[in-house]
Amino acid sequence: MILELDPRIDWTPERIQSIRVRTASGSLVPICAFGRVERTAGPLTVNQLGQLPAVTISYNLPQGVALGDTVTRIDALKQQIGMPPTISTTFAGTAKTFQDSLANQGFLIGGAILTIYIVLGILYESFVHPLTILTGLPSAVVGALLALMLAGMDVSIIAIIGMLMLIGIVKKNGIMMVDVALNLRREGMAPDEAIHRACLMRFRPIMMTTLAALMGTLPIALGAGASAELRQPLGVAVVGGLLVSQVLTLFITPVIYVYMERLSDWLLRLAPSREPKPAA
Repeated sequence: MILELDPRIDWTPERIQSIRVRTASGSLVPICAFGRVERTAGPLTVNQLGQLPAVTISYNLPQGVALGDTVTRIDALKQQIGMPPTISTTFAGTAKTFQDSLANQGFLIGGAILTIYIVLGILYESFVHPLTILTGLPSAVVGALLALMLAGMDVSIIAIIGMLMLIGIVKKNGIMMVDVALNLRREGMAPDEAIHRACLMRFRPIMMTTLAALMGTLPIALGAGASAELRQPLGVAVVGGLLVSQVLTLFITPVIYVYMERLSDWLLRLAPSREPKPAA
């Protein structure tokens, strides 16, 4: 039962004594006979989020602590204190942006690699040689992650941007070699000899372009300039990826090219012949 006082009457705690309630026998009994007024401290306002009572807890990051570590730590604390399942928690602000970016990083990198594969497949009219060109990407990613680990940096959004830059920079090494090798193959040269000749012809352009990109990102990796700490993970990722991929790509890509050529020839032999049968 909800009782409401006439809003035209000024409310005071003492006025409750003048309010009477009719009992089952029909007599009037004052509310103060079975009720009382208690004064307690309470919030002036109740914040809500999606029609549910909500409380916002803000925190700052100590020096040298990454945002990703705090998100993981808060999730562990919720399990440690045994938070009831009826209480739901969500991150907001920078922490929510960080979580959303992590959820989309895999799709972003996968979409970039798939787009490059499709473009290269259309360019070379082949399903296998785009894979030959993309074989340099794992070494670039490993180099970027090792550089970030040695520098004590996290895989932040800026570092992911650096890895996306590596995809474009590193794949040009494979393109320069495979493109020449395919032209030599059309002239009748064997796969081993064609890729060896392509490596000799494209060694200087590959080194020049890689060193130009390396020297361009080295000041960013060293953290020179105002607000350099924001851009530094990008430079560290690019420099580390270029150093490792440059060493491995020149040795791995030719070997994979030869095996891909053998795979392509084997698939062509398995494909049914399209030549028309002679008329009887």
